[in-house]
Amino acid sequence: MTAARHDHRSLGRELGLFGTDPLIGAGLPYWLPDGATVRHELEEYVRTAERRAGYQHVYSPVLGKKELYELSGHWAHYADDMFPPLEAGDGEQLVLRPSLCPHHAVIYRSRSHSYRELPLRMAELGAMYRSERSGVLGGLTRVRAIQLNDAHIFCTLDQVAAEARAALELIGDAYRAVGIESARYRLSLPAPGGKYVADPGKWRQATALLTEVLDEAGLPYEAAEGEAAFYGPKIDVQIADAAGREATLSTVQVDLHQPERFDLHYIGADGAKHRPVMVHRAVIGSVERAVAQLIEVHGGAFPGWLAPTQIVVLPVSEAEVPDGEALVRRCAAAGLRAELAAPERGSLGARVREARLVPYQAVIGAREAADGRLALRLRDGRRLDPLPIDEALARITALVGRHSTELW
Repeated sequence: MTAARHDHRSLGRELGLFGTDPLIGAGLPYWLPDGATVRHELEEYVRTAERRAGYQHVYSPVLGKKELYELSGHWAHYADDMFPPLEAGDGEQLVLRPSLCPHHAVIYRSRSHSYRELPLRMAELGAMYRSERSGVLGGLTRVRAIQLNDAHIFCTLDQVAAEARAALELIGDAYRAVGIESARYRLSLPAPGGKYVADPGKWRQATALLTEVLDEAGLPYEAAEGEAAFYGPKIDVQIADAAGREATLSTVQVDLHQPERFDLHYIGADGAKHRPVMVHRAVIGSVERAVAQLIEVHGGAFPGWLAPTQIVVLPVSEAEVPDGEALVRRCAAAGLRAELAAPERGSLGARVREARLVPYQAVIGAREAADGRLALRLRDGRRLDPLPIDEALARITALVGRHSTELW
């Protein structure tokens, strides 16, 4: 297929995944049921992986007082990418947040912490907003309302390297589960004259930590000046779209700046106050950009666990429709997403072609109905010998539960 054929914008419309409308606004896509399913499954995968890795999930508001972002440094270094403040009355100004880290810093400092609690891993799939210029907006890759898979690890300096390595492992696991690959790793550094926090010592220390992590992991990387966050360096995991254009999907960042700005501390073994480090980490980054990449890589043929419809049930004739309806109910009870494609929708061949992107096609003819078996066709063209229904569903459920990219 050509790059244009793989463009997620055209595929998204063709597959009924998402859409846009000028009445809603540029850079503000809406999600249709099938697209919402893909997004939901991706988000649930990340939440589950984070819980297993020891993260605690929080919710925080999408608004914050202007003073919050003045304290964090966003207002001084990032205001051009933020929407103007909203007047809330009595002189109070509220801002749509451009990131989640200030909220998480405030949540951390809401109570005291002991060194025994560290590393404290705080995660959220939360909305944030960027005042992107209309000329750079496009599909799901550049939007103004972003659902971010974000997390902040509050830890000691000695724990930073291990936490950053663990974050890179989570990212690698997620990429394998969704069936995508990174284009390259980038060590993003400041550039002379840019809008960065002026503290050379902290920059050197944070850069050395991330360089150590990349070197010990044996990951090839390129250093890039001018790509750092305003508060610190970061490891960017780069992806490429169908046209070869690169974008950042996942990040690991070391922040020695905001813990000082928010006066964060923990009580050490010596009974004294110590300053934690914030490690910012995004496994799939922007959900919108992640789904755009999935659409382009898979052309709509998503891994079984992500597919909007996992099984299409194909009765050969009207006589097998009741058996097909019963199978759809059994699939739903097993936690699988199934759809009935009845004979009224065309010949069996036509219905098979229509369902070409569905991982599993369950054909029910007179013999299968009588024997309680399924004749499965896999999306890759394989045809399996008829199997007992329970055996077939158990095998599919197990593959889906493992977030496998294999069909059988």
